[in-house]
Amino acid sequence: MSIIISQAKPEEHKAIGQLMVEVYSNLPGFATKEEQPAYYEMLANIGEFAKKESVELLVAKEGERLLGAVVYVGDMKDYGSGGTATMEKDAAGFRLLAVSHEARGMGLGKQLTEACIERARSNGLKQMIIHTTEPMKVAWGMYEKMGFERSLDLDFKQNGLPVYGFRLGL
Repeated sequence: MSIIISQAKPEEHKAIGQLMVEVYSNLPGFATKEEQPAYYEMLANIGEFAKKESVELLVAKEGERLLGAVVYVGDMKDYGSGGTATMEKDAAGFRLLAVSHEARGMGLGKQLTEACIERARSNGLKQMIIHTTEPMKVAWGMYEKMGFERSLDLDFKQNGLPVYGFRLGL
């Protein structure tokens, strides 16, 4: 069966939030729910984030089985991070990329990233902005292989957690 990436339906939002909480809470070295309660609340209620004007919640599914998701942000004013990213012009971003444990190694992270890049390109935007953390080194490496470059001006700390910015010229 093939994997399809599409815009999430509202009835899928709760399951996507549960997937995101599960994925992020199981990252070795990542902040816990107790350390970052607002972050985990945002993940659990990802459908609320997806209501912003330029935001799309994308899912990767095999049939009806949810395998991954990502939040695409077509206008950085809706990105919702710390630091200076929300002031970037002529840019899109994506956040909260999550791939289920059972689907790891299938290339879904890359496919979801490419879907976001394609949306930004089709809208004539000039760059893609993303953030990651030290515990997300697997994703970090994938982003660098795809051409993303570290952008120190986008770094910030979220309740003491260092968050690292990257850019990709489109």
